Amino acid sequence: MTPPDPVRLTWVQPEDLIGHELRQAAEDGREAGEIAERWFAAGGHPAPSAAGASDAPRPGLRSLAEELLDELAALPSPLAAAEPTALDDITAACPDWPAPPPGGGADPALRDRLHAAWLGRAAGCLLGKPVEKLPLGAIRALARAAGNWPLDDWFTARGVPPDLLAAHPWNRRSAATSLAETIDGMPEDDDLNYPLLGLLLLRRHGRGFTTADVARLWLAELPAGRAFTAERIAYRNLLDGIEPPLTAVRRNPFREWIGAQIRADVHGWTHPGDPGAAAAQAHRDAVLSHTGTGVHGALFVAATVAAAAGGTADVHAALAAGLSVVPPRSRLAEAVRYGIATARATPLFDTVADRLHARYGGYHWVHAVPNTALLAAALTHADGDFTRSICAAVSGGWDTDSNGATAGSVAGLLAGHPDRLPDRWTSPLKNRLATSVPGFDGTGFDTLADLTHLEAVRP
Repeated sequence: MTPPDPVRLTWVQPEDLIGHELRQAAEDGREAGEIAERWFAAGGHPAPSAAGASDAPRPGLRSLAEELLDELAALPSPLAAAEPTALDDITAACPDWPAPPPGGGADPALRDRLHAAWLGRAAGCLLGKPVEKLPLGAIRALARAAGNWPLDDWFTARGVPPDLLAAHPWNRRSAATSLAETIDGMPEDDDLNYPLLGLLLLRRHGRGFTTADVARLWLAELPAGRAFTAERIAYRNLLDGIEPPLTAVRRNPFREWIGAQIRADVHGWTHPGDPGAAAAQAHRDAVLSHTGTGVHGALFVAATVAAAAGGTADVHAALAAGLSVVPPRSRLAEAVRYGIATARATPLFDTVADRLHARYGGYHWVHAVPNTALLAAALTHADGDFTRSICAAVSGGWDTDSNGATAGSVAGLLAGHPDRLPDRWTSPLKNRLATSVPGFDGTGFDTLADLTHLEAVRP
């Protein structure tokens, strides 16, 4: 009798999580050598390099993995004081935390900025989808073979030699909907699902929502299979009866990855010109699934987006606002400062990307530190230009669709109006978004702008 195929559920099986937690311990300075020795002596493996599950199931190691995950969680980190998670501690560490802006009248141009932001987020995400998980050299080789480097248009398989396509296959879930020859509207992606959930959260609970409200919304409206990494762990913890914010820390080695960051745009969109309030709102969302650097990335994006949404800041002022809400001695603040300085001093963006990869390439490709450094560098180097912003963010590798999405949101806000975005980026979207978030499938970006604007001006 043939045994049944095991269910290889990604991102939650303890024997796959332990390698990631050991890597996280090395990054945050915990002394985990003895625990690592026990794991590998028992036949344990390192973390999967790109996927959420290892090639071969190892259920016999599950009990040991659970034991070691709990031991690792109890180890103190020397970075804890410089990288707080609690909002009061973060604000205390930030001497330039932005004050609320003076009261003003209604901004008639805000709705158009939000429309451009939604379109920009979708276009940047879609540009990055086919090359997600590919190494930097593969991204460059595929685009060069198509005559599209420096990157300036959608990726395509047209003209790319078959041997190169075989050596560097597109992201298998995305190629059918995200190459120039296959795009037909905006396909589903978690980088768009989470802004939709954030909008739904504000419509139901207003700006006074709690982290528990976020948790209930996920359980009610987010299919478990559409959550990944830290969000999937938090979801599982909720089902196990764990209450927030413990959902972010229990056996969650992805708590400093980029997930909370891709949920932050809506908090900036709905606090135009008020980066401090946007960051504080993003914090209540982020701590359901993230801690430390993972939370800092969310605050950085929310504040940057809020500054851009105000209509008076250029990209450099917006990034400065984002940096002002990040603890200055944290790894994320250092990475943002390095990304900005490198972009300012280096004419060729390929060289910028190479330097970022040399400095931060030891992190996982979904970690907040390298991706936020790249985002800040791309936006700085593009100097507000929409095409250059999304193309630089994607051409730098790592989490290509997430970085492209956030860069597109910021650059769309700075453009100020959908008509100022190049047609080659907006027309293929066909004003149509696919999603599994209830009530939004097939919705147009103009409608989403209207709904977001209502929340932005709500008293």
